[in-house]
Amino acid sequence: MEDSDRDPKGSAENIAVRDNPGESRYELVLDEQVVGEITYRLTPDHMVLIHTEVLPSLENKGLGARLVVGALDDIRARGLRVVPFCPFVRSYIRSHPDYADLVVRDVKVSD
Repeated sequence: MEDSDRDPKGSAENIAVRDNPGESRYELVLDEQVVGEITYRLTPDHMVLIHTEVLPSLENKGLGARLVVGALDDIRARGLRVVPFCPFVRSYIRSHPDYADLVVRDVKVSD
């Protein structure tokens, strides 16, 4: 992911979250540029969310939360559950209990 000096001036129409299954990641796209990602591991019934990252120049603008919401909403729509291995995702779900039903309990995650 390349850094950019752009500041997110656009509205919601310029921001999208998309699944990139070939790379095993959800991507946050701003003005057609990938500016964030959540890497994951997919199993038949759940998705392990491993790591969330947003370009440093765009941190603290709420984009990480938009990425998490987009991923969690897609996971729910696909009828999957989630293992929030990533501390950022775990924290988001703790603060937004409407996503708690997606969490799989007692799953072993290997490196």
